[in-house]
Amino acid sequence: MSDDHSHPDLKHHVPLSERAKRAIAIHRLLVAKGIIGPAEVESVIDQVRTRSPADGAKVVARAWTDPAYKGRLLSDSRSAVLELGYRLSRDADLAVVENTAGVHHLVVCTLCSCYPTALLGPPPDWYKSFAYRQRAVVEPRAVLREFGTELDECARVRVVDSTADLRYLVLPRRPGGTDGMSEVELAGLVTRDSMVGVGEAKTP
Repeated sequence: MSDDHSHPDLKHHVPLSERAKRAIAIHRLLVAKGIIGPAEVESVIDQVRTRSPADGAKVVARAWTDPAYKGRLLSDSRSAVLELGYRLSRDADLAVVENTAGVHHLVVCTLCSCYPTALLGPPPDWYKSFAYRQRAVVEPRAVLREFGTELDECARVRVVDSTADLRYLVLPRRPGGTDGMSEVELAGLVTRDSMVGVGEAKTP
């Protein structure tokens, strides 16, 4: 982003948006003031790109197979994910909420698009959209139906709002017929959508 870095994929003939110009200006200012190093932002972006929902799926699979770990995950999520080698950013905490037969959690970030990237990778476009951020709070059941998720009428939908200080991850319900499956096999049933709450884990 700084002038002394080459970016072969940058399309110089395409004008930058105002948001992009602002981001570049802020980056240059932070570097000039010595708050961050020239390559620090790029390093963080590269780390995020290496993450994917497969990381969060491993956490869920461990919780499904280890009740003691599940207890730690729900009570001290940061420490529990660290046990599996996943480090969270220092400026945001993590809360894992469990879906049950009676309560279904749906994650949204109404202000922007705060998201547990350390476990799920970059957020999908729909999660960042204004339509999702607004409608998930106002009509969560309708949003769930649009994702193909039909809940029992007796189940309560609880919408949790991520912030810059606190991110949420859903522990989806373990599908039936999975007794005896290994952690690796179980992780293959866990989807990104099920960890955001717009979907449920796949059935084997």
